[in-house]
Amino acid sequence: MPRTPLGVLDLVPIPSGYTAADALRASLDLARQAERFGYHRYWFAEHHLNPGVAGTSPAVVLALTAAATGTLRLGSGAVQLGHRIALSTVEEFGLIDALHPGRLDLGLGRSGGRPSAPPPRPRPTTTPVVDGRTPNGLLIPPPFTPDELLGSPRFRLQQRLLRQPGAHPQDYAEQIDDILALLRGDYRSPDGTEAHAVPGEGADVQVWILGSSGGQSAGVAGRNGLRFAANYHVSPATVLEAVEGYRAAFQPSDHLGKPYVSVSADVVVAEDDATAHELATGYALWVRSIRTAEGAIPYPTPDEARAHAWTEADRALVADRVETRFVGSPAHVADRLEQLREATGADELLVTTITHDHADRVRSYELLAKEWARR
Repeated sequence: MPRTPLGVLDLVPIPSGYTAADALRASLDLARQAERFGYHRYWFAEHHLNPGVAGTSPAVVLALTAAATGTLRLGSGAVQLGHRIALSTVEEFGLIDALHPGRLDLGLGRSGGRPSAPPPRPRPTTTPVVDGRTPNGLLIPPPFTPDELLGSPRFRLQQRLLRQPGAHPQDYAEQIDDILALLRGDYRSPDGTEAHAVPGEGADVQVWILGSSGGQSAGVAGRNGLRFAANYHVSPATVLEAVEGYRAAFQPSDHLGKPYVSVSADVVVAEDDATAHELATGYALWVRSIRTAEGAIPYPTPDEARAHAWTEADRALVADRVETRFVGSPAHVADRLEQLREATGADELLVTTITHDHADRVRSYELLAKEWARR
């Protein structure tokens, strides 16, 4: 069986004691190193109003990274369409493709200023989950309910700041249709008027849809015959329904003849398990800051994280994310990634690693790449 490609998902995290400029320089260095290590893709996430994350504009960071690398595929994981229009999205990626043709992945997501509702209850899947485990042992935890986050003043402020006053997000499926038409060059308004995005029209980009459940995103990706990225690292409880929903909806297209899935995972790799767990110490506190609507804090050192007085409510808040992170030696983490690939049928895996020290982060990716290539 051919080796499953590995990609990188980078949030451009800001470690405590460092600046956004430091984080951007570190991400550019990591992209160059990832290209050397043999990673297949390098994606940047989009997040806003988070003191510990500098990845606010994937297109801008992608342009900088494209100029600093040569062969690595680069993409967005994902552009948040809830506060964007189809035309600006196509034009931004068209600008980059004009100078770096054939290297871009346009990953699209629903979030970002779009009114949100509590997620639906997880749907039954064909893969049995018994006592929280798939038959091959992958942990599928209970779903996280983001009621506190969605109802917070900070979340409402983000929605207000990300939209023009009085503006309402376009229906997501219609937005995807417009993006695909602008890329093809056959966009027509309801009255038949043509519009052409230059640059952008005819751009050699791969379009991906990112989703955390088997809902609208999975359906849109499947019906349009697009590639789909499921988020085990964000929503491990619903990863199985996401990939199954996509495959069930899939219709062959000019883009793709059969379903194609990437699945993400949080990992930290070091020479041995004990070292890896020490490097991963700050993760729980960082996730807590996101889920309490504080906004991602600068990524803490292990000592800063240990100083936090944890409550049982705190631990329950982050349990699903902490327990589904793959932490340990190269062999241990590679085994867990193979387990994830087998359980989801993933065609690719996308790994995201955050440590306080940049050198540890680079080393984690290097160790994993060497172990993965050996298998």
